[in-house]
Amino acid sequence: MNPPNENALARTIERTDELELKVSFLDDAIEKLDQAVIKQQGQIDALIREIVTLKQSSTDGGLAAPRNLRDDLPPHF
Repeated sequence: MNPPNENALARTIERTDELELKVSFLDDAIEKLDQAVIKQQGQIDALIREIVTLKQSSTDGGLAAPRNLRDDLPPHF
Protein backbone atom coordinates (compact mmCIF):
# COMPACT_ATOMS: atom_id res chain seq x y z
CA MET A 1 0.00 0.00 0.00
CA ASN A 2 1.25 3.49 -0.88
CA PRO A 3 1.75 5.98 1.90
CA PRO A 4 -0.89 8.78 2.00
CA ASN A 5 1.62 11.32 0.80
CA GLU A 6 2.28 9.38 -2.43
CA ASN A 7 -1.46 8.96 -3.05
CA ALA A 8 -2.01 12.68 -2.65
CA LEU A 9 0.86 13.41 -5.00
CA ALA A 10 -0.46 10.97 -7.61
CA ARG A 11 -3.95 12.49 -7.38
CA THR A 12 -2.50 16.00 -7.68
CA ILE A 13 -0.57 14.99 -10.80
CA GLU A 14 -3.70 13.38 -12.27
CA ARG A 15 -5.79 16.48 -11.59
CA THR A 16 -3.07 18.70 -13.05
CA ASP A 17 -3.03 16.62 -16.23
CA GLU A 18 -6.83 16.85 -16.48
CA LEU A 19 -6.73 20.61 -16.01
CA GLU A 20 -4.00 21.01 -18.63
CA LEU A 21 -6.10 19.03 -21.10
CA LYS A 22 -9.16 21.18 -20.39
CA VAL A 23 -7.14 24.37 -20.79
CA SER A 24 -5.85 23.10 -24.11
CA PHE A 25 -9.40 22.52 -25.37
CA LEU A 26 -10.51 25.92 -24.06
CA ASP A 27 -7.59 27.64 -25.81
CA ASP A 28 -8.61 25.97 -29.07
CA ALA A 29 -12.26 26.99 -28.60
CA ILE A 30 -11.27 30.58 -27.83
CA GLU A 31 -9.10 30.72 -30.97
CA LYS A 32 -11.97 29.42 -33.13
CA LEU A 33 -14.38 31.93 -31.61
CA ASP A 34 -11.87 34.73 -32.12
CA GLN A 35 -11.55 33.84 -35.81
CA ALA A 36 -15.35 33.76 -36.16
CA VAL A 37 -15.64 37.22 -34.59
CA ILE A 38 -12.92 38.59 -36.89
CA LYS A 39 -14.73 37.15 -39.94
CA GLN A 40 -18.10 38.54 -38.81
CA GLN A 41 -16.61 41.97 -38.17
CA GLY A 42 -15.22 41.98 -41.70
CA GLN A 43 -18.66 41.10 -43.05
CA ILE A 44 -20.28 43.83 -40.96
CA ASP A 45 -17.75 46.39 -42.20
CA ALA A 46 -18.39 45.35 -45.82
CA LEU A 47 -22.15 45.65 -45.34
CA ILE A 48 -21.80 49.10 -43.78
CA ARG A 49 -19.69 50.24 -46.74
CA GLU A 50 -22.29 48.84 -49.13
CA ILE A 51 -25.12 50.65 -47.34
CA VAL A 52 -23.18 53.92 -47.40
CA THR A 53 -22.51 53.47 -51.13
CA LEU A 54 -26.17 52.73 -51.83
CA LYS A 55 -27.29 55.78 -49.86
CA GLN A 56 -24.83 58.01 -51.66
CA SER A 57 -25.85 56.70 -55.07
CA SER A 58 -29.55 57.38 -54.55
CA THR A 59 -30.75 60.70 -55.93
CA ASP A 60 -31.99 62.01 -52.60
CA GLY A 61 -29.18 60.68 -50.42
CA GLY A 62 -31.48 58.09 -48.89
CA LEU A 63 -33.67 60.66 -47.14
CA ALA A 64 -36.90 60.19 -49.11
CA ALA A 65 -39.86 58.23 -47.77
CA PRO A 66 -39.83 54.55 -48.65
CA ARG A 67 -41.42 53.67 -51.94
CA ASN A 68 -44.54 51.57 -52.17
CA LEU A 69 -43.81 48.59 -54.40
CA ARG A 70 -47.43 48.60 -55.62
CA ASP A 71 -46.66 51.86 -57.46
CA ASP A 72 -44.32 49.86 -59.73
CA LEU A 73 -46.92 47.27 -60.77
CA PRO A 74 -47.69 47.15 -64.48
CA PRO A 75 -51.13 48.46 -65.49
CA HIS A 76 -52.59 44.98 -66.08
CA PHE A 77 -52.46 44.12 -62.35
